[in-house]
Amino acid sequence: MRTTDKKIETREIFETGPVPSALARMAIPTIISQLITLIYNIADTWFIGRTDNPYMVAASSLVLTVYLMTVAIANLFGVGGGSLVVRLLGRKEEPEAKKVASLSLVLAAGASLAFSVLCLLFMDPLLRLLGASENTIGFARQYLFLVVVIGSLPTVLANTMSAMVRNIGYSREAGFGLGMGGVLNVVLDPVFMFVLLPDGYEVAGAAAATMLSNLVTFLYFVFIYRRLKGKTVLSLPRRVEKIRPESMRSLFSVGIPAAMSMLLFDLCNIVINKLAAGHGDLELAAIGIVLKVERLPLNIGIGICLGMMPLAAYNYASKNHKRMLDFFRSARTAGLIVSVLCVIFYRIFAAPIIGLFISEADTVRFGTGFLQSRCFATPFMFLSFHMVHFMQAAGRGKASFQLAVIRQLFLNIPILFLMDYLFGMSGIVWTQLIADLVNVGISYLIYSRLIKEILSGKKEAV
Repeated sequence: MRTTDKKIETREIFETGPVPSALARMAIPTIISQLITLIYNIADTWFIGRTDNPYMVAASSLVLTVYLMTVAIANLFGVGGGSLVVRLLGRKEEPEAKKVASLSLVLAAGASLAFSVLCLLFMDPLLRLLGASENTIGFARQYLFLVVVIGSLPTVLANTMSAMVRNIGYSREAGFGLGMGGVLNVVLDPVFMFVLLPDGYEVAGAAAATMLSNLVTFLYFVFIYRRLKGKTVLSLPRRVEKIRPESMRSLFSVGIPAAMSMLLFDLCNIVINKLAAGHGDLELAAIGIVLKVERLPLNIGIGICLGMMPLAAYNYASKNHKRMLDFFRSARTAGLIVSVLCVIFYRIFAAPIIGLFISEADTVRFGTGFLQSRCFATPFMFLSFHMVHFMQAAGRGKASFQLAVIRQLFLNIPILFLMDYLFGMSGIVWTQLIADLVNVGISYLIYSRLIKEILSGKKEAV
């Protein structure tokens, strides 16, 4: 397709195309890439579970929380910079959009390198804080060193670049890149775990596969950036760009809450792992599997939200508020349908699903009960994520930050400690439903106030 035709097609998606089909064109590639990403995250657990060693499974679950911090860094600059870029495009400010896109990559690289150094220097205290025991810390060190210390830079840059590519309308290219990395990870897992490395290093093998697949994904996006240079606002940085002060404020006002949302989500998983570890390594392994399995509907929902974000942001910036709200409502409907179907699926097939990951009987028994209980929270978790993504699309970083803090610091984490104290492991499992029920009610109160501001033209974001 010629460049001019592609630009016209992209503009139609944002401005004039039917809302359901436009949302589908942006969301479906993202959903596919999210599912493949989920598959390769689950694949690590599945392949490690083939060892029937619950300590290896528990170790990989512990380090996942640190790995998600690299995603938080990518969110800071990918979501903060990407949503600003698309709003600037909606206002026809392409020169500033180019500078913001370039600077976002430079800042992402610097932050990821700093994070790698910190993880290297404080590896053991960090793992102990996360709940590592003498049985799990050796395996956790293997995973953390390869995936985070060495792999942080390509991981952060690949995710940041993917967000930029998707936000300017190239959802298929963005989705293909992440999906390709996921497929490669699944292929490399058994090669490193069971062929190249000796027994006892299966966790290191899974980590090496993840690190290399993220590196290949990053190189793919370097190629995409080169291909899009001159055709879009994206290009590989050659210098540190100077952007307007209001643009810098907007980048961080949305990016910091986006990163904090992930960090607080991660912190909640850390608390779950820490509390579960107090009940035993088998319970920790079981809840680690459940936290990955429940990502299926959540990753689909996040894919829908990520497809919605640039469409809503563009129409917010161009003041086509009706179309913006149409995208918001269509995404909400699609996400709720997926969530309800997954609740039914998990209630029926929980035991065989957990059995796919590990055959140890007690771990399967714990995991089955945990999944059948936690799945009821799925629709409400989606509604919470959906609202935060809409706030980010509208440049309302303060509101999205408030929602993240309320959900995790004021609801989820305090209720986790209370429920653990009162009901033990079953209380931990049911906490998510209680917290998100309350959070959704608060979210829609904030949303109703925001919509009044938008429709009245007050407090327009950059």
